[in-house]
Amino acid sequence: MANIVFIATSLDGYIADKDGGLDWLMSVPNPDNIDTGFSAIMERVDGLVMGRNTFESVLSFDVDWPYSKPVFVLSNTLEQVPDGYEDKVELVQGDIPQLVASLHQRGYQELYIDGGKTVQSFAKHDLIDELIITTIPVLLGGGAPLFGELESLQNYQLVDSQVHLDALVQSRFLRRR
Repeated sequence: MANIVFIATSLDGYIADKDGGLDWLMSVPNPDNIDTGFSAIMERVDGLVMGRNTFESVLSFDVDWPYSKPVFVLSNTLEQVPDGYEDKVELVQGDIPQLVASLHQRGYQELYIDGGKTVQSFAKHDLIDELIITTIPVLLGGGAPLFGELESLQNYQLVDSQVHLDALVQSRFLRRR
């Protein structure tokens, strides 16, 4: 069983700019639409866990639904799944460790964890087994940080690092327990 974070950050560790914007993610030209690991992570995982804000951001993109696996949206305020997404999304809430245990018991062994607050909650409960972080060479100077405060140190081991598009550095870390 593994909880995997696959996400991009700025050089200064932000996942969204000061206005919540994500345009900076496209600051490195990719005219050939080279996949920087998204397809591989989607093949590997059984499902995704994301927060309401991330879910709403994805819905705002002018693209087809990008996920081929079930998506579990953590929300205490969203009361129903928007029309057209009932077969793709399930709303979940409650204690993160219990939620993860429940999803694992339901057969979702490899979970892709996405969204700032969700990643922070998983880290706070020491429930991240793997981090795949793509660093985009921009400084945002503020915004939504990937990580928040933790009760104690968590050690990770770098197992791989690759450069994509001569600009993006993607590093893969495994949790050392």
